[in-house]
Amino acid sequence: MEIEEAVLLGNSLGGVNAYQFAARHHDRVRGLVIEDIGAEVWDDTSFALAWSGTFATREELAERVGPRFLPYLEDSLRQTSRGWTLAFEPADMVASQGHLNGDHWADWLATDCPALLIRGSESRVSSAAIFEQMATRRPNTRLQSLEGGHVIHFDNPAGFAEEVKMFLQNLQATGTGFFRS
Repeated sequence: MEIEEAVLLGNSLGGVNAYQFAARHHDRVRGLVIEDIGAEVWDDTSFALAWSGTFATREELAERVGPRFLPYLEDSLRQTSRGWTLAFEPADMVASQGHLNGDHWADWLATDCPALLIRGSESRVSSAAIFEQMATRRPNTRLQSLEGGHVIHFDNPAGFAEEVKMFLQNLQATGTGFFRS
């Protein structure tokens, strides 16, 4: 069975993937939910290189990852016959970020399907100014700031779920993701 039309939701790289897919297949995307990623991305994730390698204990690896990122990466800690490591190679993450960095305004502005932008009020990744521009420059776009960091669905699952639910209900009821006055 082929999906003819969908609402795409993505966080970070997934958000850019969602609006880039929409730019290339506008007839297949009914709406977008973009979580904490802008139309301009200039992040340096080289700090993650310190997470590479194998560590004698889980605690040692957890300490290297640090308290800021450990809640998000807890499920990626793996025990091997040689010790503890991550389920991914941090150098690959850094390389991926390097390819993601850039100006994506053309893709963001290429469609006008209903879009919900959700920004974490404590995010260190997204810029409030860029999000304001994204909402202003693109038709049918609503911006919502929620308490949380870059991974709002983790930091504030109830608030995130409520915003997405409301957007989807309005998309279904009105053909847009927004309330009609």
